[in-house]
Amino acid sequence: MMLDTLGVGLLGTRTAVFNKALKYSQSFISEDRSSVWGKSAIALPAPYAAFVNGVAVHSMDFDDTWHPATHPSGAVLPALLALAETLPSQPSGLDLLLAYNVGIEVQGRLLRFSREAYNIPERFHPPSVVGVMGSAAASAKLLGLSPSQCSHALALAASSAGAPLANAATQTKPLHIGNAARRGLEAALLAKIGLVGNPAILDIDSGFGVYYKDYSPSAMADAASGDFKWILEDQDVAIKRIPAHLGMHWVVDAALAVRGKVENTVGNFDLSQIRHITLRVPPSKYVNCPLPTTEHQARHSFQFNACSALLDNKVTVASFSEAQMNRPVLKALLDKVKMETPKDNHPSFDKMYCEVEIETEHGQSYAARCDTFYGHWRKPLSHKDLVEKFSVNASSVLCTDGVEGVIDVVGNIERVRECSVLGSYLRMIKQPTSAVIHHESLVIIQHLSKPVQQV
Repeated sequence: MMLDTLGVGLLGTRTAVFNKALKYSQSFISEDRSSVWGKSAIALPAPYAAFVNGVAVHSMDFDDTWHPATHPSGAVLPALLALAETLPSQPSGLDLLLAYNVGIEVQGRLLRFSREAYNIPERFHPPSVVGVMGSAAASAKLLGLSPSQCSHALALAASSAGAPLANAATQTKPLHIGNAARRGLEAALLAKIGLVGNPAILDIDSGFGVYYKDYSPSAMADAASGDFKWILEDQDVAIKRIPAHLGMHWVVDAALAVRGKVENTVGNFDLSQIRHITLRVPPSKYVNCPLPTTEHQARHSFQFNACSALLDNKVTVASFSEAQMNRPVLKALLDKVKMETPKDNHPSFDKMYCEVEIETEHGQSYAARCDTFYGHWRKPLSHKDLVEKFSVNASSVLCTDGVEGVIDVVGNIERVRECSVLGSYLRMIKQPTSAVIHHESLVIIQHLSKPVQQV
């Protein structure tokens, strides 16, 4: 087997597809490098920067979620920012924003070609399916590819799509986002140098249709006719308040509400007096983890998130630390949980609900139900709370000027002349008070005194 493989491999070095792949791979030898967010001294070839930054986005399951279910931004933005740094002519903020919207739009269109996609998935993790297509489309737009090249970029990306849900609640799940960002970007770069695929990939059952049992694509409205409408005009995204699977937000809000009922009735309630905790949630195999042993399992556990909320009156990043997870009082609560899946509770982020009921040793019962959590697209975060979430998260890595700079640039992105300034702020990491500030940081700090459109 080894000998045969070497033989056909040597023969394959005479083919056109090998030469195109070689030409692409040789670009890694060049000086073009893209930033790794939060790492001022590290740069990688663009596809690998997209990969690691994409992994970072989904590492805590803290990124945005859309409906039908996917994480739309993590596969697109890392690819675009990595690509932008390598282009000879720096794209403007408006160029970046348009390409980003294209990447989101493509994911939304593809998801809406299947009724199966409207429910919590059973087979594939959605970002691994549509995310790579969004990354390819966004990258193709930023590269200025022709319509024909764009169709080939999507065809190439489709051959890198799909990841099984068996790896949910493991360290591998964040790789689905990183791979989608990287593979989509690579597909666009390969299409740019002439590699081709099946241009009908989106229209046939043996193409993109393999990922859904009921795939049924429809023609897009002609933009010239005035009938075209961006999907984001009809639906917002969910912005998470806690670093966990989206379904956990319903059960956390219900648990916080029932705890509030108890406190309003009996004052400071002793949780050790709880006899039973009943959770009424939608059926889903990969978010049912009664006794999680890792942080990734905990992020996908209705039981863990409900009990953490009952115990601490909050769920935060720290809730998933080893110390917090191993508390005896938390494990005692987990042992009292039973889970029910009522027939009217559909496994859809648009229709599901969660109810938490606790019964005390004295026979008292308290219950609360959440139909729409704060942060859902029906009940979106205020701009103030969204900025606060960013600031808290970013300030753990970036200095104050970096945090404020990112907020400023993103808030005015359509007026920024060169989107590369965003990457500069993303590298402004915290420094020890005695450390010497990098020259680059000094340059960026000077920009803070200018209107953003001049930056």
